[in-house]
Amino acid sequence: MKIPVIAAAVALIAGAASAQDAAPDQALVLTGVGRFAVFADAASVTPDGDGVRMRALQVSEEDMMIGGVAYVGGWSWWRFDCVAQTADRLDFASLRADGTEGPITPERAPPYAVAPGGDAAELAALACGTQTPPTDAATTAEAVRIGRERMKD
Repeated sequence: MKIPVIAAAVALIAGAASAQDAAPDQALVLTGVGRFAVFADAASVTPDGDGVRMRALQVSEEDMMIGGVAYVGGWSWWRFDCVAQTADRLDFASLRADGTEGPITPERAPPYAVAPGGDAAELAALACGTQTPPTDAATTAEAVRIGRERMKD
C-alpha cells in the first residue's frame, strides 16, 4: 500500500523538477554582430499598451570570468513604442556558462529614440513586425554557439 503512494510522490516530484528545468519556448533570431552577438527572442514578443515587449540575448565572443565564474552574456527585456520609434531597455540578467540566469538588474534610463543601425533599431524592427527573419536558434546554448561562430567570421 505504501509503495504506490511513494511512487506517486516520486512521480510528482520528478514532474515538478522537469517542468522547472524545461526551457521556455524560444525563437532566437540573430539581429546583429558587433561587440556582442545579439539575438531577439521572437517567441517573447507581447503587446504592452501602445507598444511591445521582447526579450533579447547578447552573447560575448568568449566566456567572461568574474569571481571564478564563467559568463557567456546576458538577457534583457526591452519595450518598444513602434509608432514613436523609442526603445527602453528594462533590465539585464547575466547568463552563466552553465545556463544560470541572474541576478536581474533593473535599467532605470528613460526610453530613447531608436537610432538607425544600432542594436535597438535591429531589435525594434523584429519586435514591431517590420521584418520577420527565420529563427536561428531554439535554445540559449545554440545561440551562444552560433553567435560565437559569427563573431569569429
